[in-house]
Amino acid sequence: MSISETTWFERPGPANTAETLRLAGARAEALGINDILIASNTGESGLQALQALPGRRVIVVGSVFGFSEPNRQPMSPEMVAAIEGAGGRIVQAGHAFGMLGRAVNRKFNVIQVDEIIAHVLRLFSAGVKVGCEIACMACDAGLVRPGAEVIAIGGTGRGADTAVVLRATNTHTFFDLRVLEIICKPRG
Repeated sequence: MSISETTWFERPGPANTAETLRLAGARAEALGINDILIASNTGESGLQALQALPGRRVIVVGSVFGFSEPNRQPMSPEMVAAIEGAGGRIVQAGHAFGMLGRAVNRKFNVIQVDEIIAHVLRLFSAGVKVGCEIACMACDAGLVRPGAEVIAIGGTGRGADTAVVLRATNTHTFFDLRVLEIICKPRG
């Protein structure tokens, strides 16, 4: 038997980023996990993770080109250089739970299976959904080995307020993914 604590934040959002990173680092140390995945569209949370988690392999997972604004990269070239200069790796790809399905929804106003999965995971929190999604995206990009235990960090909107330990997998084998522990998340 193993006992670990889960931290519950009273409110979601970026005010929890520093504590989320601290808790993730402590749990990574306890479990011997080296790979830390963090969702970060602008790169700000990713850079914070690199600074807060020295010695860990930090993979920053951002959105696809044109996600927030047409014909625009969400992460600036300066931020990309800062993350890579600090030793981070970057994945910028389509969201595992909502690219083609989102297009079908927008065109025909029908929900697709990837959106259903995303909505079910949001029952736990937006960050749990994001953590599962970025683990698939990192595996799809070849930066994480399927079956590896990683810590995935996500949030509600901006910043980070959720960290989970999970066994990662590719998007096409999503049902092999396992959420092993919830380190922290918003309570509400």
